[in-house]
Amino acid sequence: MEIAELHRLYLDCNSVCTDTRKLENGNMFFALKGENFNGNTYAEQALEKGAKYAVVDEKAYETSDKTILVDDVLKTLQKLATYHRNYLKVPIIALTGSNGKTTTKELINAVLSQNYKTTATLGNLNNHIGVPLTLLSMTSETEIGIVEMGANHQKEIEFLCNIAYPDYGLITNYGKAHLEGFGGIEGVIKGKSEMFSHLVEHDKTIFLNSNDPIQIEKSKGGKTVTFGNSESQSEIVIDFLGAQPFVVSKYKDTNINSQLIGDYNFTNIAIAIAIGDFFKVDSAKIKSAIECYIPSNNRSQIIEKGTNKIILDAYNANPTSMRAALLNFEKQEGRKMAILGDMFELGEDAEYEHQTIAELANSMAIDNIFLVGENFSQSEINSEKTSQFKSFEDFKEAFNDSIFGDSLILIKGSRGMALERVLELL
Repeated sequence: MEIAELHRLYLDCNSVCTDTRKLENGNMFFALKGENFNGNTYAEQALEKGAKYAVVDEKAYETSDKTILVDDVLKTLQKLATYHRNYLKVPIIALTGSNGKTTTKELINAVLSQNYKTTATLGNLNNHIGVPLTLLSMTSETEIGIVEMGANHQKEIEFLCNIAYPDYGLITNYGKAHLEGFGGIEGVIKGKSEMFSHLVEHDKTIFLNSNDPIQIEKSKGGKTVTFGNSESQSEIVIDFLGAQPFVVSKYKDTNINSQLIGDYNFTNIAIAIAIGDFFKVDSAKIKSAIECYIPSNNRSQIIEKGTNKIILDAYNANPTSMRAALLNFEKQEGRKMAILGDMFELGEDAEYEHQTIAELANSMAIDNIFLVGENFSQSEINSEKTSQFKSFEDFKEAFNDSIFGDSLILIKGSRGMALERVLELL
């Protein structure tokens, strides 16, 4: 079936679905395959549960006129998303980066939704499946689309851009994330900069952080909208006024008091302000959107439990974000406890990066440090204030709730460590 014909059928559905457990009446079901499952086997079940059509790629599952046989379900999903994106002609803002993508996406959405009907990536559905699903969730009512793009190897951002064809794009930062897949920090820079390469090639607009020399270099030849502090040569000036613990920014002689902790969140906020400015959102509305945004999903959340105040930043971690979190944490007042979990996907750099973070934490004005995970347990630290555990289970077994009273507690680690489980112990 031609994509144009499939798209016509799709418009008669209320949405797409790839999981029968989440299927709603009137969906178009795409029978994706994974390492441990074959979506084709669920096609009949999807139709029974109310799907209008089921897209399959194995002849044996073409059981009715509501079953659409294609060569490859995943590629068809991606092609349909691109066709739909071109059909709607909605301006698309795409973003990538090593840290802060999802928070930045949420901030941009909060600001732009003050004036426009927006559709943004749900959660962090930012890969080769999530990006198409985001595009297909856009409707004729969508005025601006906001698409988050993640990557852990070269050419992935380029591939995602060739699905979404963004009109505008940005990179939050370059950091030590997914070093194993990218092949080191230079590989990270090259991979993330595929966003700028695509925008330059297609004569689209880059939102450029004038305080980042690498971004300036990688955006050469492109159309840019620049933002930065008052010391930079920027079209949109946004200044950092501090983070004790929440970030305060200055824009158009107005202070914006966010509910985001850590100076590392300033850039994420500045991006949202700059995009709001470009799309002519009133400065008072920008201020309101930023100030009302409250982080969730284990990302820089502030939680009060008993006599403790917890900074829960356990959604993910890499050496760059871990260092930034610790530097910010040390600036805070009071008795401080840090519970740090292993950082994943570092490859041959894992031992060095964990040792470096362990030494940094141990050198800081932090009262107690708990290092949790296979890699952190092997770091060589000889200090009474630092304890090491091979697994969360070992940490849980040795946990002593009594030492945590009246403390500020930082909890940070990679997603696989699931350190939010610490909350159950406190």
